[in-house]
Amino acid sequence: MSETNLKITCYLKTFCGWSEGVRAIMRKYDLEFTEKDIIKNQAFRWEMEQKSGQPLSPCVMINDEMLADVSGDEVEEYLVSKNLVKANAAPADAPTDSSCPDH
Repeated sequence: MSETNLKITCYLKTFCGWSEGVRAIMRKYDLEFTEKDIIKNQAFRWEMEQKSGQPLSPCVMINDEMLADVSGDEVEEYLVSKNLVKANAAPADAPTDSSCPDH
């Protein structure tokens, strides 16, 4: 499967280290994705919880596989392990495993 055949939906928070880590991996591999901000739109939060079976974010749906409560590192590991992207040794442009601020 080529990268252009990927259907990726990311359930993210507006400002969050974990969410930015997922975005950084999407940028690193130049992957197109749909971002659903669960803070700005509560319907997206509900949708995420229904699809993932749990309330924690980020959640990333890649084709029909839901990765629940993941870091950017975990998303990258999944993509590479499933041969959906070729491993890229270049660093991401943001930390890929940082927590959200406490506010």
